Amino acid sequence: MRKMKLIQLALILFSGLFTAVNAQAQGRPGPPRGGGGGGHNPEQTETLQDMKGYKIGDTATDFRLKNVDGSLFSLSDIKNAKGYIVVFTCNECPFAKMYEDRLMALHEKYAPQGYSVIAINPNVSESNDRESYAAMKKRAEEKKFPFVYLADEGQKIVSQYGALRTPHVFLLDQSLRVQYIGTIDDNSRSAESVMVKYVENAIEALKKGEAPSPNFTKAIGCPVKLS
Repeated sequence: MRKMKLIQLALILFSGLFTAVNAQAQGRPGPPRGGGGGGHNPEQTETLQDMKGYKIGDTATDFRLKNVDGSLFSLSDIKNAKGYIVVFTCNECPFAKMYEDRLMALHEKYAPQGYSVIAINPNVSESNDRESYAAMKKRAEEKKFPFVYLADEGQKIVSQYGALRTPHVFLLDQSLRVQYIGTIDDNSRSAESVMVKYVENAIEALKKGEAPSPNFTKAIGCPVKLS
């Protein structure tokens, strides 16, 4: 009888420990484990040195891409800009969707201060109904994006920048120098649980004439579908 009680007590203790560990895992900040079912690691594995595009301090070239309103857009179209929040994103990636509202809030907060969001879809393809130009227009209308949403047809711009995930941010200063590369904040899953707002902190540093620190974080999202 005593042996049976000891076994029962051990099972109760083990069950309590398992529940506590599982609850802690569920409350872990950061992206959903498993990348939202995509089967890939949502965090980029490449270091800044491994990335093939722009590095911190490089000067980006301007571009001319088609916006969802049918017009052609260049960075130089933004008058009195103090910087540019260039974000590679798309329609269907779960991580891109998680950050849509945060990007809208970021634009609404900082565009009046001279830092506009410029969203670019590197996955646009007429052979994919979910990432076609028409689908981009529909998504922009549904969400009422306050920023431009550009089609990188031919993937020329994403190749120049070296973006690896959607979303992936490149913060440029007034002279188009790259000042920050990486993720938007430290919790893709929950805006309410964000502890560090990397892009906002980088912008605030630039406003003070300081270099962002950190100036690089690993992007969290779906891999860019390079052709």
